[in-house]
Amino acid sequence: MVGAGQLARMTHQAAIALGQSLRILADSPDDGAALVGADVVVGNFRSLDDLRAFAVGCDAVTFDHEHVPNAHIAALEADGVSVHPGSAALLYAQDKAAMRRKLAELGVPCPRWAPVASAADVNDFAELVGWPLVLKATRGGYDGKGVWVVESPAAAASLLATLTPSGLPAPASSEPDGGEVELIAEEKVTILRELAADVARSPFGQGAVWPVVETVQQDGICVEVIAPAPGLDEERAEQAQALALRIASELGVTGVLAVELFETPEGLLVNELAMRPHNSAHWTIEGARTSQFEQHLRAVLDYPLGSTAPTAPVIVMANLLGGPDDVTPKGIDERVHHLMAHWPDVKIHLYGKQFRPGRKVGHVTALGDDLADVRSRAQAAADYLMNGDRRG
Repeated sequence: MVGAGQLARMTHQAAIALGQSLRILADSPDDGAALVGADVVVGNFRSLDDLRAFAVGCDAVTFDHEHVPNAHIAALEADGVSVHPGSAALLYAQDKAAMRRKLAELGVPCPRWAPVASAADVNDFAELVGWPLVLKATRGGYDGKGVWVVESPAAAASLLATLTPSGLPAPASSEPDGGEVELIAEEKVTILRELAADVARSPFGQGAVWPVVETVQQDGICVEVIAPAPGLDEERAEQAQALALRIASELGVTGVLAVELFETPEGLLVNELAMRPHNSAHWTIEGARTSQFEQHLRAVLDYPLGSTAPTAPVIVMANLLGGPDDVTPKGIDERVHHLMAHWPDVKIHLYGKQFRPGRKVGHVTALGDDLADVRSRAQAAADYLMNGDRRG
């Protein structure tokens, strides 16, 4: 797995039970997955030489992020490396403009959008959809980075005048830095809530779907996932699952695909695609017969896919976001001790990351029969672990 963040860390755990050894390409030996993996290579995912050296002896290569240059992935494929998802599919998770064009070609419902390169372009688009609107970097954004809501022509002009690649992950090109931020503009649609349809597809073509979930966002960061999405009627849930499976098939995705959706008064719209294990399906570790991490490995290795049946009527996952206080490892250990005593049924996952404000450093998961109770326990446990605030 290229990348050594929390997704690789949890994939490593799933690989152990399958009798597989996960080799990890890490930026640093201090990365979360590198701290627990036995086969860790420290290298640069932007370097084709490092990627080629890393792939030697691997049965398959996959990713815990989308930032590997697409041309490098294609080069590995040309070398005969089994890469999942492949470069042709992964392009649509790396480049938002390419994704929007392809989804439009497939007739998939999306917000109205346009590529923009100037304030004049933004104003022209606003004449069609109105203000406010959303500007997005086509590459490199995540967790709210690379996304801006602009309310007026003046605000758009001000943003474009100051925008640089700083603050975004390095663009998925052979150059780690430099170059202008390419943008698309999207209409700001009326959202009832955000949903996610997580599916998996194998090279054989077998597909599997988990229940559609509701994702709760704050400042562009997912803070909570509720499975299944409360009050979602069966027809709409099946529509979302069928849409996600169709996208996976049409794009040739192998592995896990997360389709992030807006539920609007008019229906479902596709927001983003992620072709890897995804935050919206972390709940599956305890909440489904087959977790997304095991399923991703099954798909990448072309094994038969596992059952996605939920293990409880309600599952809630709450992200742990670093707060303003720099909690020491000893301090967190004490909180873990007390959390286990107070909420013995809540499961804790820490990612081995340094804490800093707003950073995802772990998650907790609660299961049960009653939505209000399960949600309260998950939120209270997360609040306590991050802030020392034990309520509920």
